[in-house]
Amino acid sequence: MTEIASLGEFGLIDRLTDGIELANQSSLKGVGDDAAVLEYHETEVLVTTDLLLEGVHFDLTYVPLKHLGYKSAVVNFSDVYAMNGTPRQITVSLGISKRFTVEHIEALYSGIRHACEIYGVDLVGGDTTSSRQGLVISVTCIGDAPKDKIVYRNGAKDTDLICVSGDLGAAYMGLQLLEREKIASVGQKDFIPKFEGKEYLIERQLKPEARKDIIAELDQAGIKPTAMMDISDGLSSELLHICKQSHTGCRIYEDRIPIDYQTAVMAEELGMNLVTAALNGGEDYELLFTVPLHDHEKVSKLPGVKVIGHITKESLGCAMITRDNTEIELKAQGWNPLAQK
Repeated sequence: MTEIASLGEFGLIDRLTDGIELANQSSLKGVGDDAAVLEYHETEVLVTTDLLLEGVHFDLTYVPLKHLGYKSAVVNFSDVYAMNGTPRQITVSLGISKRFTVEHIEALYSGIRHACEIYGVDLVGGDTTSSRQGLVISVTCIGDAPKDKIVYRNGAKDTDLICVSGDLGAAYMGLQLLEREKIASVGQKDFIPKFEGKEYLIERQLKPEARKDIIAELDQAGIKPTAMMDISDGLSSELLHICKQSHTGCRIYEDRIPIDYQTAVMAEELGMNLVTAALNGGEDYELLFTVPLHDHEKVSKLPGVKVIGHITKESLGCAMITRDNTEIELKAQGWNPLAQK
């Protein structure tokens, strides 16, 4: 194992970024100067950033560094897709404690670089420094979109349809499974975690994907959402954000919320409420969006998209209709990054 101090900051950066080739025309200059140089023509620039802290956002007991690198990039791509844009560049800054070696950081970067290759995004810069609090990862993503294509959170209108991609609650159940097996492993030398039949849940937690495919499907179908977000903090929280900013209410239906079989099995195994997990679990990185009622036929034909309800007047509030036709108020009970731990 190679100590990071033996390379120095610039030596480490050279090693981590060796061989990077730029894929986007808007990337004029990447790693190697004091700043990257970008040029955009006739499009709006989108910028998003995420800060990930060891012990708060990830646990290296069960999160492989390569997966962590991949996820830290993809969650930023997801934010740009949620604006109906295309991610083009990222910068990555790291705070590294002394327990990490060069090889550890290379594993992290291999995941970041793999995500960039898959999604066609250029890694154009960043920073490294020492940390006294474990690993710190800060990723900033720059993207673009034609001005008339950008979708905000505040455009939902009364009678719009509420749609989600994929399925919900799986990432949260994957986290519960990983935490359960971590506890079970304490004090056991040759512990083998019980993941059989639940691989999908583990993948959804450790290696999520941004829904680039859904954005392409919407474009091909001629559908521009009226409002959109990615589901990072839970369906309920995100839907309340859209309704608050759009000055509307909503009704979603319990029996329409898409849930994978493995998620249902895991919830039963843990004695947890399945719908609560789907509403509040978070980290699914699926897309939540609204479309005009006249697009019902078009959106219903899209693979991987499900209509789960509709937007109402603000005075009607935000609620879910249960299977027995009871109305339950939606509350923001998802991930709160500022909550006391």
